[in-house]
Amino acid sequence: METIYAPATAPGRAAVAVLRLSGPDAGAILTALTGRPLPRPRRAVLARLRDPADPADRIDRALALWFPAPASFTGEDVVELHLHGGRAVLDALVAAIGADGRARLAEPGEFTRRAFLNHKLDLTEAEAVADLVDAETRAQARQALRQLDGALGRLYGDWARRLTRLLAHLEADLDFPDEDLPGGVAASVAPEVDRLIAEIAAHLDDARRGERLREGVEIAIIGPPNAGKSSLLNALARRDAAIVSAIPGTTRDVIEVQLDLGGYPVVLADTAGLRETADAIEDEGIRRALARAERADLSLVVLDAAGGPDALDAVRRRLSAEALLVLNKADRVTEALRAAWDRVLAAEGVPPAAVAWLSVTTGDGLKPLLSAVTGRVAALVGGGTGAPLTRARHREALEYAKAALERFRAAPLPELAAEDVRLAVRALGRITGRVDVEDLLDVIFRDFCIGK
Repeated sequence: METIYAPATAPGRAAVAVLRLSGPDAGAILTALTGRPLPRPRRAVLARLRDPADPADRIDRALALWFPAPASFTGEDVVELHLHGGRAVLDALVAAIGADGRARLAEPGEFTRRAFLNHKLDLTEAEAVADLVDAETRAQARQALRQLDGALGRLYGDWARRLTRLLAHLEADLDFPDEDLPGGVAASVAPEVDRLIAEIAAHLDDARRGERLREGVEIAIIGPPNAGKSSLLNALARRDAAIVSAIPGTTRDVIEVQLDLGGYPVVLADTAGLRETADAIEDEGIRRALARAERADLSLVVLDAAGGPDALDAVRRRLSAEALLVLNKADRVTEALRAAWDRVLAAEGVPPAAVAWLSVTTGDGLKPLLSAVTGRVAALVGGGTGAPLTRARHREALEYAKAALERFRAAPLPELAAEDVRLAVRALGRITGRVDVEDLLDVIFRDFCIGK
């Protein structure tokens, strides 16, 4: 295995930069850089780093840590060097290590890949490392940490172990019919398969809360022209992300802004105003607006409240459980007009909790609207128990495993039933990256004492 090295901190000026090495020559390279024996494992020591090709050329005074295998992140010998964060210092160290010839620059993700290959992480934990690095909100970081701690891996690993044991029983019943095996092996497997189907189905039925949290909850702002959609986007984003104009049809494409709402990630999309138009470009924008609203997790339907309840006619079909009606320009609404709105909304069956009165111009109502939207987002990604699904590939593999187990119940031959269980085991193994025939053999020989 080659020794690899790479900066572990982002490029640029900083107080501290970290460089890591992993592989069989990591310790020797550290000794060459410091001119001293290896420090005690996992103890930071102050060291003067020099270019091994020119010991008179000092690079920096740094902290050095030595992690001998297997007690390291990658499972290999690992060195961490904590330097001053100037670009010249880091560049000099990288050049000195590269010139030594015993190590090469790491590929993207190679340290985590080696941790997986050396059984320090399963694939779900490796994915969690990337999610934690990419996390932009506190909720995303918490979810990634739960996954990094092995919550998903333990769940899928438990299902895989249970299925492996069932498969071992089925295989033994097929392959060793003359041995002294427990009677009715195949029949005893069916109830446990049913329990696993139910557990997997419950796990899949999570309204995509983990995937939504990882990728961001999609919120579409829709409504007729000049209702204040772009102004609302700018107010929520706290910057001028969209052009605001009194000219109808100004917004012709979807404008996206990423937000952190109460610790939850949100992708907020401003869309073209909904109206009849002969303009081909605006018509395409409206088509995109409707498509975005269809796939959004939540819609903010914005109307000009000062125009009266007749404005509902343009968006009545857009009102649903996934929509929040925002009545903008409330500063221009008289008490009589507000009462008229209340009567019409009650007649339409729109609950008060699904209505937000707002004046983007004055800011009145913005805080309650933010609170309502945050509550909706929290309901979409929160709740539930246990570790949620976080990736489409997990969902695909679990659906495949569930379908295979459902086929098991209807399999006309015991060989086909065993094959369906085997396919389910492999599907679970694809999620964690742990598919091993030795597991099956271990169960067979431990449970049945074949050959006596």
